[in-house]
Amino acid sequence: MEGIQHRIIKVNGVNLHVAEKGHGPVILFLHGFPEVWYSWRHQIVALASLGYRAVAPDLRGYGDSDAPQSPSSYTCLDIVGDLIGLLDAIAADQDKVFVVGHDWGALIAWYLCLFRPDRVKALVNLSVVFNPRNPKKRPLSVMRAVYGHDYYICRFQEAGVIEAELAQIGAKRFLKEFLSYRVPGPIFLPKDKWFGKEEASDSPTGLPFWLSEEDINYYVTKFDKTGFTGGINYYRNIDRNWELVAPWTGTQIKVPVKFIVGDLDLTYNSFHTKDYIHKGGFKRDVPFLQEVVIMEGVGHFINEERPDEINKHIYEFFNKF
Repeated sequence: MEGIQHRIIKVNGVNLHVAEKGHGPVILFLHGFPEVWYSWRHQIVALASLGYRAVAPDLRGYGDSDAPQSPSSYTCLDIVGDLIGLLDAIAADQDKVFVVGHDWGALIAWYLCLFRPDRVKALVNLSVVFNPRNPKKRPLSVMRAVYGHDYYICRFQEAGVIEAELAQIGAKRFLKEFLSYRVPGPIFLPKDKWFGKEEASDSPTGLPFWLSEEDINYYVTKFDKTGFTGGINYYRNIDRNWELVAPWTGTQIKVPVKFIVGDLDLTYNSFHTKDYIHKGGFKRDVPFLQEVVIMEGVGHFINEERPDEINKHIYEFFNKF
């Protein structure tokens, strides 16, 4: 795709597939679920043309990267360890790099900035705000209490169960449903009625305007090969991550940050996110937060839905440094 190069780099005991293009300061792009490097295709091409070296790995468990079998291999320390090894391998001449994250990639970017702020020049994060650790509340207990057991993150917890259901539904239908989701609220996946539809429904979801059949087929090809277990294992470490980051309780994120979210994004409309953003909590925990952008009429997959605007936001912010 338009001169994007691909290679495999062994870091932290795993092989990571990396897509990259351009020369200059590195921008590390971190994808979410259920995606791969390809979700950054628009950003890679645009930022490379503007004088940056755009680097987008398939995170462990995804695409053409290794997918360790054990759920315990997908903690925040494992993933950040992969990224530090990757930066050592591809950007040894740059003490710090720019980072852009979305969805789980945004969470990993927050962890990267928490653990190794010395490696991050500036961050643009999409969709998912920083989630400061509350030492009194385990995250999954809170989610179950607020949303119940059919909340998608809760449904993802038991190994093998959701995978068996996904095998019946098929990768293509699941990806279409997930990527097309635009309800400004939580996703519920009750058994036999995913996304509010019967499993045997003959009415497949149409694709949103920003996603072509070619795009969806690329994703399907990758997830048909790997399955969804690697990506789902990130969710299975939410409580374990809460345990592991105990030493960083109360630590602020101290890198320059720009945050962008769509007003139809399920994350923006979940828990107390709006209050956290607009009533001072976000700025308290991320003191170098320089700008928050709320994009109207935009859903969760913001970098694919509004690529030109997101590219402009990234370039304008990183061009300051």
